[in-house]
Amino acid sequence: MVMQMDYPAPQGLQLAAGDLRMPFSDSVKYCILGISVTLLLLALGILAWQAFRCCTQTHTTHTQQDNVNSDLLYSDKKSRTAGNYSGAPSTRVEEVNTEAHRLSRCLSQASFPAPESRLTDRQMGEEASVKKVDGSLRFSIYYDQLQSQLVVTVLQVEGLQDHSQKHSLQPFVKLSLMWTSSEEVEVEGCTDEEGAGMPPVVWTVLQEWQTRIVKGSCNPLFGDQFSCILQEPKELHHINLRMEVRDFDKYSRNTVLGEVRVPLGQLNISYPLELQEDLQIPQKVLVGEVLLSLKFLPTSQRLEVGLLKVRMRLTEMCSDAALYVRISVQCNQCKLRYQKTSAVARCPVTVFNEVFMFSLPEFPLQQCKIMVSVFETHTTRKSTKHLIGQLTVGKEKNSEDKHWSLMMCSVRQPIAKWHGLMM
Repeated sequence: MVMQMDYPAPQGLQLAAGDLRMPFSDSVKYCILGISVTLLLLALGILAWQAFRCCTQTHTTHTQQDNVNSDLLYSDKKSRTAGNYSGAPSTRVEEVNTEAHRLSRCLSQASFPAPESRLTDRQMGEEASVKKVDGSLRFSIYYDQLQSQLVVTVLQVEGLQDHSQKHSLQPFVKLSLMWTSSEEVEVEGCTDEEGAGMPPVVWTVLQEWQTRIVKGSCNPLFGDQFSCILQEPKELHHINLRMEVRDFDKYSRNTVLGEVRVPLGQLNISYPLELQEDLQIPQKVLVGEVLLSLKFLPTSQRLEVGLLKVRMRLTEMCSDAALYVRISVQCNQCKLRYQKTSAVARCPVTVFNEVFMFSLPEFPLQQCKIMVSVFETHTTRKSTKHLIGQLTVGKEKNSEDKHWSLMMCSVRQPIAKWHGLMM
């Protein structure tokens, strides 16, 4: 048996082990300790910030869900008080659906300009007018009393500004000879939103002309002459000449650059009179009325649009003239497929009595716009369609039309109302 004996280490080795220390000064050690504490505090701060963001997003998501659920409950309660029916079906909102809907709205708003800033069609192309109008129009007017003929000559447009980056200007001038009766007849059902800043009278388009297109010019020369027969010279006091300078676009809608309106009754045109007027911001005119019926079906999530009548003034009857109406619906930034009526012979009150059904894609309805466009065509000969006027009814995010409000208060029941037809 071997015995192990512990011998004491030499005194030199014990002194070396006792003197083993870090080869840094005290100041360096304190610096390292301070850096370590700083990094620890920074990590804790980042952790606290992430936890705060997580709690905030969760609270926002729950708030959106509560708002949607409260809207559903409010709409259900409101519809129950309006009439006895089953109400809208219950909808279960998931966090994933809410987040996806929010992201899609953010993406659409970031990718496309807002409806207020876009120079597109709030009413099918007329809102393409620029805010600032540049340029002037030079033209001449003459009324030949011997032949009872009105002659209009478009000479030149000067000082146009090319604001488009897609193509060069291709200007042309559209002329409209508009007449109204001596007495100012108020239009039934024409609201302030539809006829703001305009006299409550109905205008009738007697003649329309269009000049040739001049490509790539900001100062185009035309020299186009137009004429029509006016039997009674006193009718000149009730006639306005409207001239719109437009930019032609083959693949889109023509942009209205500006307009000039000339009341013929205030001018002495018994001899050729040459004028030069500055272009003004385009203004719409009232050309008729449309009797529209709306009905909302909440259970099936459908909108029923009825086109009942179109009332317009006629100066002369054309045997082969016919009207048809195109209805399009845009709901929550989703444009549905348009529908149109059959062609009906044109008369002072054209009766359609046709109903169209549109399936709405989303619920609740944050934005819904119904656009009605009235076109004229001819049954006995081939001719292109001619736009007479348009109107818009619906609901925006912060406001809604009176007709729309009445429809939502009386769901499952058709509500009919007259609307002004604008051109």
